[in-house]
Amino acid sequence: MSDGPPSNAAVLTVRDLELRYGSTLIQKDLSFDIHRGDIFVIMGGSGCGKSTLLKHMIGLNRPHAGSICYGGTDLWAADEKTRNQLLRNVGVLYQQGALWSSLTLAENVMVPMEEYTSLNVRQRRELVALKLSMVGLAGFEDYMPAEISGGMRKRAGLARAMALDPDILFFDEPSSGLDPIHAKLLDDLILELSAALGSTIVVVSHELASIFAIGSNAVFLDSESKTMLATGPPLELRDHSPIPRIRQFLAREAPINESSPSREMNP
Repeated sequence: MSDGPPSNAAVLTVRDLELRYGSTLIQKDLSFDIHRGDIFVIMGGSGCGKSTLLKHMIGLNRPHAGSICYGGTDLWAADEKTRNQLLRNVGVLYQQGALWSSLTLAENVMVPMEEYTSLNVRQRRELVALKLSMVGLAGFEDYMPAEISGGMRKRAGLARAMALDPDILFFDEPSSGLDPIHAKLLDDLILELSAALGSTIVVVSHELASIFAIGSNAVFLDSESKTMLATGPPLELRDHSPIPRIRQFLAREAPINESSPSREMNP
């Protein structure tokens, strides 16, 4: 008799998903699983619908067709109370951090605790200090977002995403706007948190260095066919995918053009 779900159980299942804005098709026929402990990357070129897919997965947009299931429960077929309960186990780091500019870092991280818990002020402050410490911002509780760097704002946003100890963390382009050094530091932090907390992490990214550094699994969205072309570990897709478009993206290969002269012939 099993004591619970296996460690690699699918915690989020997407089936036959179709995304539209009005009559405009964004993506169709999306089907993939995200397993417990994955760092799952949603990748593809600009404009393919990566962030749109994330918005549907976190309950901001309703899909045109198909299902998004958390632990076997269809997010969009559930009633509002059930849907809110499912989303309580989700934390989100938005692309620009999305911190309230009029609140200190501590107050920003405390917002979900005030909204969804019965913790008293002392308990909330202790928990906020812990979350900020986990992302390397110990001692910055009373700073305003405008007083810190972009990388620090991203980390503060991450602390807020972790405020309620969610089972799944969603990151929308976490490295966007960061220089290579700070992007690498954020990648390292994501890996450390994944190992320490055992959380499942879903990352929207087009940054190859980050994709290869942190991604254990991935789905590749294509803007031309408006569907997914493959799923699998990013390095395996780069090295072994039979689909030229995937190899071109992941290896930054130039598209083959037989009418053009060979690069090797140029001096």
